[in-house]
Amino acid sequence: METLIPIINRLQEVFLTVGAEIIQLPQIVVVGSQSSGKSSVLESLVGRDFLPRGSGIVTRRPLVLQLVNVHPLQERCKQENGNGAKPNSKNSYPGIKAEEWGTFLHCKNQIFTDFNEIRKEIEEETNRSTNNKGISSEPIYLKIYSPNVLCLTLVDLPGITKVPVGDQPEDIETQVQEMILSYISNPNSLILCVSPANSDLATSDALKLAREVDPDGRRTLLVISKLDLMDAGTDALEVLLGRVIPVRLGIIGVVNRVLRFVDMTSSWQRSCKIGYNFKQKRSQHDLNTQKSLVDSCKDEQAFLQRHYPSLASRCGSRYLARILSRLLMHHIRDCLPELKTRVTVLTAQYQTRLNSYGQPVEDHSATLLQIVTKFATDYCNTIEGTARHIQTTELCGGARICYIFHETFGRTLQSIDPLGGLTELDILTAIRNATGPRPALFVPEVSFELLVKKQIKRLEEPSLRCVELVHEELQRIIQHCSAYSTQELLRFPKLHDSIVEVVTSLLRKSLPITNDMVQNLVAIELAYINTKHPDFTDAAQVSASVNSQQAEAGDAGKRWKNETLSSEEKGPVPGFGSPSKTVNLLDTAVPVSRKLSAREQRDCEIIQRLIKCYFLIVRKSIQDSVPKTVMHFLVNFVKEHLQSELVGQLYKQPLLQELLIESQETAQQRTEVAQMLEALKKASNIISEIRETHLC
Repeated sequence: METLIPIINRLQEVFLTVGAEIIQLPQIVVVGSQSSGKSSVLESLVGRDFLPRGSGIVTRRPLVLQLVNVHPLQERCKQENGNGAKPNSKNSYPGIKAEEWGTFLHCKNQIFTDFNEIRKEIEEETNRSTNNKGISSEPIYLKIYSPNVLCLTLVDLPGITKVPVGDQPEDIETQVQEMILSYISNPNSLILCVSPANSDLATSDALKLAREVDPDGRRTLLVISKLDLMDAGTDALEVLLGRVIPVRLGIIGVVNRVLRFVDMTSSWQRSCKIGYNFKQKRSQHDLNTQKSLVDSCKDEQAFLQRHYPSLASRCGSRYLARILSRLLMHHIRDCLPELKTRVTVLTAQYQTRLNSYGQPVEDHSATLLQIVTKFATDYCNTIEGTARHIQTTELCGGARICYIFHETFGRTLQSIDPLGGLTELDILTAIRNATGPRPALFVPEVSFELLVKKQIKRLEEPSLRCVELVHEELQRIIQHCSAYSTQELLRFPKLHDSIVEVVTSLLRKSLPITNDMVQNLVAIELAYINTKHPDFTDAAQVSASVNSQQAEAGDAGKRWKNETLSSEEKGPVPGFGSPSKTVNLLDTAVPVSRKLSAREQRDCEIIQRLIKCYFLIVRKSIQDSVPKTVMHFLVNFVKEHLQSELVGQLYKQPLLQELLIESQETAQQRTEVAQMLEALKKASNIISEIRETHLC
């Protein structure tokens, strides 16, 4: 199972090469307040001084630290000379003549054998992306190879601070907390909280953040630092026993200086699931005198043997490293099944995305013909309703055209009143105008034709609007095919624009022809009023029906005679006797307030019935013929001539290179997706190397 951590490190390197973190890999995240001793814990695990030190916020960028265990230099030299075991990836590093060394991701080809240079590089890299005391979320990746370390992956984060210093923004506390939460929210991470013993654990900011994302404490390990700095007469026994705040993975104590003895009981040993670790943290005097960590480790062991002989084997930096390594290995083992599934799913998704971007163009002629043919086919299929990409949110293509014909256009025609805009006064005036100076004995046919043509003319506007709506839908199909059916068009913006222009031009060319034909349909109806139409009611029958209704009303003839005599007794109509006034028959011949005579009512009703009967015949004909006209002159015309028009306008040798220039965005996306897919395939291969025996 020791090979699991190097495998996770390899996965991390694979995904870092493409600059993406789409996989949440297991790692240990170190969280603590400012100057709580986080960096000292990391240095003790490595056994070397390599982290920057100073006052205020020293760690201003996340430091991802990968510890790799290698064989000593002497054994590696034997392997290179062929005198030892067969070289492998873990124990063979040709060309490196150092016992311990480090490498950075931002300068892969440079090997640092001097750990002071590693510290300097961390400081310089931090200053490259941050201002004075500012922080940055961009991590620094450091890998340290040593025979004195266990395989671990840790992340050192900036310490939690309260007050801005220097050029730090006012919300520095919020920025740090958000950065910490972004790392510890990863369900595959272990949280190593560092809290000083001389402060109230209930107010620990690190533990508070850990509880927000890990309320059960399944991923949290607590380190109590600076045990020797507690006030005289006090100890942290209750805290270490987990009686103050229990931590499921255990609480590890860290001693700052060799000054005090901390009493422990056997019950404390039994209460911790993993164990408690009293690690001696080097004093500032040791740092100032450049005391090596090796000597400090020896002094630490001597201190533990002298003051805690029964717990010496379970304390110290080496024990802490073993605990962390074991926790991380078990955590990786638990996360591995989900990790495999995640990699498999992402591989399939990115493969689909890569296929959608298509392959680089080699044969321009064949590619152009293929795209044009596919677009024309998809366009026609969308109209016919056989397209692969069928929308479920709204009508599209042929279905919308059908809706326009039978719902929009049909309902609009049905809503037109056959007698709309015609009053009895208008009808009576038309009858009188048609008779000229002679009084009419019968209803003149000319007045009927004049009025019915006026009503038929009202059908022209909705018919032209129907053509316009279908034309708009044919335009929308272009965008539909571009977005859903023909992904290749997104690769070539110039070709896309040219196709849109050609199709739009074809629609624009057929639109006037269709409008003229629709106008001709109405003009044909206006040209000849066929009163012998089989569905048209004969005028004599209408007249007889009206007379019959008036007779049933009672004494119709007598009323008409009395009203006529009454009208004659009233004298001439005002206006006719005055030669100085202009005669206006519309206003004076039939006043609006005057009640119509029985004959006038009869004539008006006859004309109204005839107009309504004939209008319904024409409306039915228009409602049937306009969709057929639109389909023939617009829709079918575009379907039949679309591909030939596209080929004729675009398939020209001088235009091939220009039209098939790929957009920079698509090319960049294809490159990024291809790199990510390659990384996922490498990750899948790395995970496949894990055997069941490795998990035991």
